[in-house]
Amino acid sequence: MVVGLTGQIGSGKSTAAKILSSMGAVVVDADHIGRDVVEQSPPLIKKLVREFGNQILNESGNLNRKRLAALAFQNYQSRQKLNDLVHPYLLKELRRQCRTLLKTHELVVIDAALLLDWELDREIDAVIVVHASQQVRLDRLEKRGITRRDALARQRVQLPLSEFRRRADYWVTNNATPNALRLKLENIITIIAPKLLTDRH
Repeated sequence: MVVGLTGQIGSGKSTAAKILSSMGAVVVDADHIGRDVVEQSPPLIKKLVREFGNQILNESGNLNRKRLAALAFQNYQSRQKLNDLVHPYLLKELRRQCRTLLKTHELVVIDAALLLDWELDREIDAVIVVHASQQVRLDRLEKRGITRRDALARQRVQLPLSEFRRRADYWVTNNATPNALRLKLENIITIIAPKLLTDRH
């Protein structure tokens, strides 16, 4: 079974992924795949250089991620260009990993902020959306060093909350402690992959 895990920034999605992993699910992290495919794909690096210039390479000819990010996140158009180039490579590798892991694992969880933007909910068995109130999300992000202004800017480029709610199979409110979140996720696992929990006992 393949389940998608998503939610707005600051909702606690990464904490939920760690909890699901501790229960025996195998987590495929879209962010990690994105970093890997950019660094390990010469054809993609060539396309990025064509789009953003040689300044995204360091002296040894390798990708300088910080320079690329600085250029790509200057405005919506440049960020969209980056996404248009990287996402096809990312999604191809993500799907490959899921197919491979399904052969040996009962539950594969795709941890991806852009899960719904990519319309992966059409390809997988269920979607878990982790949600927290605006104030809780802003407080969490502030603790991570992200200013309120930056947090709100990042939130604005995500899908509206109504879209997350509409496409969620399981809606998990995460305003409290990690233990409270664990109990809610255990209830979902009892429904979708009960064998995982029985195997642990």
